[in-house]
Amino acid sequence: MRRWLLRLAGVIIVVIAGAAAILYTPEIPVQALKAQYTTDRSQFIDIDGGAIHVRDDGNRQGPVLILVHGSNGSLQVWEPWVQRLGDSLRIISLDLPGHGLTGPWQRNDYSIAAYADLVPKIADRLNIARFAVGGHSMGGAVAWTVAARQPQRVSQLILVDSAAYPRDSIPPLSLRLAQISGVGEAIAMLKPRWMAADTLRATYANATRLEPAQVQRYHDLLRREGNRAATLQRLRTAVPLDPAPLKGLTIPTLILWGAQDRWVPQSDARRLHADIAGSELVIYDGTGHAPMEEQPDRSAADVRRFLLK
Repeated sequence: MRRWLLRLAGVIIVVIAGAAAILYTPEIPVQALKAQYTTDRSQFIDIDGGAIHVRDDGNRQGPVLILVHGSNGSLQVWEPWVQRLGDSLRIISLDLPGHGLTGPWQRNDYSIAAYADLVPKIADRLNIARFAVGGHSMGGAVAWTVAARQPQRVSQLILVDSAAYPRDSIPPLSLRLAQISGVGEAIAMLKPRWMAADTLRATYANATRLEPAQVQRYHDLLRREGNRAATLQRLRTAVPLDPAPLKGLTIPTLILWGAQDRWVPQSDARRLHADIAGSELVIYDGTGHAPMEEQPDRSAADVRRFLLK
């Protein structure tokens, strides 16, 4: 019996090692990624010990819109809006610390509060006194936190399938495993391209709208050296959102939502609409978690109408 158990244990170890070898994805040096994913509009601004990747796009004489991406996203998710709105708006987008080309932050704080502290500092470095701010998913929580903290600087607020309310459900297994020291670090290194593709497909109502280049970019930037360790730090130190400031907002607010969002329920959109006095709610049928990418024409037209009316 003992010999049989030892053989079984050996087989299990071999299977696990083989699976890990197949699923393992190494980090990519930042210089290699910069060569592929920067443009002539990219700049790196040193704030609190981090080189924050920022793009300054569009009409330099137009109203300013600062855009904040969601968890494990990057500033490229806003390119559809930049292409459609850059004739009239000056659009500032950034890779949050622990994301995209920015990578890990010497401050080692990846909280919503720390991100909300960063956004006005970016505006200061670019000599922007007043701006509209928009955010997607986790970036939405950053955007409304900025608006609540510095209402005198924020002209308008745009929330796209925004995080806002704590979840009562049991966290997914992946998140619970990430909390375990050693286990989380191992799992973070096991995300091949097909897993990244599955994650992105789940954000779309119609996955045929997802371009292969989007999947490749998402997978590449996840693997930017230091990003996965920063993500673990962010997940392990996350605290539930406090939606109380939402009811105090008086800034003109546009809420955009995909009717088929699998990540943040449509009920949150309606709750946000009720909590933010005077807000406008637009829901897109046949759309998932990322309307700015899945419905670029319609969502950009709504943003133009809202900001330039």
